[in-house]
Amino acid sequence: MNHYLIYALGFLAQGLFGARSVVQWYLSEREGRVVSPTLFWIFSLTGSTLFLIYGLIRKDAVILLGQTISFYIYVRNLQLKKVWSHLYLFFQILILIIPPLILGVAFFLHLNFKTSDESYLLVWIGVAGQLMLNCRYLYQWYFSEKANESVLPLGFWIISAVASIMVVIYSFYKQEPVLLIAQSLGILVYARNIILYRNGSVAAHPNNNL
Repeated sequence: MNHYLIYALGFLAQGLFGARSVVQWYLSEREGRVVSPTLFWIFSLTGSTLFLIYGLIRKDAVILLGQTISFYIYVRNLQLKKVWSHLYLFFQILILIIPPLILGVAFFLHLNFKTSDESYLLVWIGVAGQLMLNCRYLYQWYFSEKANESVLPLGFWIISAVASIMVVIYSFYKQEPVLLIAQSLGILVYARNIILYRNGSVAAHPNNNL
């Protein structure tokens, strides 16, 4: 496949991830507290689907594993937002089988996911950062279940910022423009949400646990 088309797919997926952050940032600034809007999770689910396809094409096992984990957490948040139940059962099933279907294709094609002989330190920094970015949703899921509503706790943004810095370092070394641009912009949003918490603007909100 043409490299430009592959990168276009990756940038489209990251564009949706970026859009979710902009929407969440805007609504949080408007309300003066960190909020978890429905659009955040709709954009997340759509972007995750595209990024799974991108990971399959790029033969990136970390993207496939991480996006599979976060994919179902996005679904759970849409359930907590009372949006999921509005979909017909057919579409619910169709959405739920996307990750195993893509993973099945990867297994069927026997794709080689081995890393190259480059600096192992930087590779592992990138791997750890990618896993942190996706596993942060396990953290977010825990607090959402605890609050019985979709929330974005302070720890979520701290993990996001640290992981993004790691991925930026890795992306710069690997010359991976999709991750480099997306995560560089994401750091700004993560930092702003941390500031909103630290300024005490949401101190009275019951769900602002670390």
